Amino acid sequence: MTFGNQADKNTSFKILDTAFDAGVNFIDTSDVYPIGRASYDIAGATESIIGEWLHGKRDKVVLATKCFGAMAPGPNDRGLSRKHIITAVEDSLRRLKTDYLDLYQAHQFDPNTPMDETLRAFDDLVTQGKVRYIGVSNWRAWQVAKATGITKRKNYAPIASVQPRYNLLFRMIEDDLVPMVLDEGIGVMSYNPLAGGMLTGRYKKNATIEEGTRFGLGNNAGVHYQERYWQKATFEAVEQYQAWCQDRGFDPVTTAVRWVTQQPAITSTIIGASHPDQLEASLRAVEMDILTEQELEWLDKLWFSLPRRREFS
Repeated sequence: MTFGNQADKNTSFKILDTAFDAGVNFIDTSDVYPIGRASYDIAGATESIIGEWLHGKRDKVVLATKCFGAMAPGPNDRGLSRKHIITAVEDSLRRLKTDYLDLYQAHQFDPNTPMDETLRAFDDLVTQGKVRYIGVSNWRAWQVAKATGITKRKNYAPIASVQPRYNLLFRMIEDDLVPMVLDEGIGVMSYNPLAGGMLTGRYKKNATIEEGTRFGLGNNAGVHYQERYWQKATFEAVEQYQAWCQDRGFDPVTTAVRWVTQQPAITSTIIGASHPDQLEASLRAVEMDILTEQELEWLDKLWFSLPRRREFS
């Protein structure tokens, strides 16, 4: 989601090359990216960059994108109506320079569209061969459960995956979404394993928010991340985490990603970067030893020490 804003095309290609050469074969994006874009004019730029990079590599990559976000100011340029989904998927296929998507996801829940209408449109895309599987992102457990019931009753293409936010500082999905998907056999590709970069230790309490960072992006994206993590209690938890990692010789980035991939129900975790060098520590998570029960117990304290807030996405 950084491609086309925080990372220009050449840098984006280097990031993709670094990941691909390291064995990463799953690329997840969205039609509404890049995040923090200044106008509708560059909506879809991330998909276009990925589409160029994919030339000659399409069959070696599992490609996923999403629809829901506003692509233009009109009322039919957003949401999960049949009209918008059909337009959105055709535009994504064109930008990504492919004739099919391995996974097509609803980026958010749309309370203004009947769920059956959304799921029927997705099912039609699977029947037409434009989409292999469907998934949802940022949906609550009851929404996923309701959609699963509809797909079974109507014999629509099933919900194959969910994509929730999940990291050491945000674990709300453990209460209901995780047990539900484990029971239903639904895959989980979580995002934000570094809490927007907070777990790297880069951001300090009382520091000025830098422009161009995740917390300083325009179009309200930076404000959104500040609301998620820019609180005193979060900074204090990160300071404790950094000290704990240092005492054990652990890299905080590698450990944070390793923790996510080790959790029940997690199929994969989505890592991102605005520069290829930022991928190195995250990619090392596949080589890191499994965290012990004692280590996991200590890491649990980070989440349990934070005040509960009424939020989901």
